[in-house]
Amino acid sequence: MKHCTRSNYSLAVFAFLLLCFFSSSTQAIEAEKPWAVSFGAKRFSSSHTSSEFGNPFPPYQKPLSRLEYPMNNWWFGGEVRRSFNRFSLGAELYTNVQGDSSGRFKDSDWTGDSYPPNVKDVYSEASNRMRRSYMGKLDVDMKVSDLIGLSRRWDLRPVIGFRWQDLNFTVHDGVQSYPAAGGAIPPDPYQGNAIDFNQKYRQYFLGVKMAYDISSYVSIPQTSLVGQIDWAYVEGKNADHHLLRGDRWTYEDTNGNAWHGMVGLKFGLAKNVDAGITYEYLRIKTTGTHRWVDPAYDLDLTSSNGVKVWSKQTSLMMNIRCKF
Repeated sequence: MKHCTRSNYSLAVFAFLLLCFFSSSTQAIEAEKPWAVSFGAKRFSSSHTSSEFGNPFPPYQKPLSRLEYPMNNWWFGGEVRRSFNRFSLGAELYTNVQGDSSGRFKDSDWTGDSYPPNVKDVYSEASNRMRRSYMGKLDVDMKVSDLIGLSRRWDLRPVIGFRWQDLNFTVHDGVQSYPAAGGAIPPDPYQGNAIDFNQKYRQYFLGVKMAYDISSYVSIPQTSLVGQIDWAYVEGKNADHHLLRGDRWTYEDTNGNAWHGMVGLKFGLAKNVDAGITYEYLRIKTTGTHRWVDPAYDLDLTSSNGVKVWSKQTSLMMNIRCKF
């Protein structure tokens, strides 16, 4: 299924690029300033990436464990874009300001050891440091608004591309509690680093971009409403090192889908300079396999029971773009 989906996406990319080539080859470049470079700052809020898995042994409860990592940090980066008469190509890269994310890391367990397996009996919260991480994007879009008879105010473009994320966290300085015990077992604080977590998402997306010129309605030149919506096939990989348990590692290998949306406002600052503010939302859901490796117990076990990895990411971005 994974190979088939990727093959279908590759065929769609090839067909789209071929269409763009023939659409542009018959006409000269129209834009006076075909290159654009933008620099931006993103602030993530109410955002997290999470995973859970079920018990590979009886009674097979789902979930057995759930980990939730907040990712509310500042990100800085930019985009380079080359515009042609009919289509444009872009490359984007952002990286984060390293430090603790606002919000708490949460670790929940339903061990089933002393209580029914549907009762959460172990829970911890901790600080979550976001180490050096990256987000990138490559895309190509094609202008079709004039082909379907829309007014010159509209710029409608199907878009196809690839997004990726490489996220790195360290969980530290937390408190573990035992909620099912009703206070009979006191909370257990721990100091120092507890978990190193790496997550990689590859997203192959298809969607549509739009812009609508509202300059005649406002007193600011070159002002447009902008937006994008797209769907993606997603491949995800997690690596989780439990630092307090020696050389214990867990891994997830998953695939699924994502929905992404963006709305914003762009306005001119000078002839070839504009600024923008956008709100962005990304929701990822994947399922797959969980691998548990612990050399101390000669353990290497893989299971697909109740394995889910998901993420919700919302951000507000401000950027400045220069054309040349």
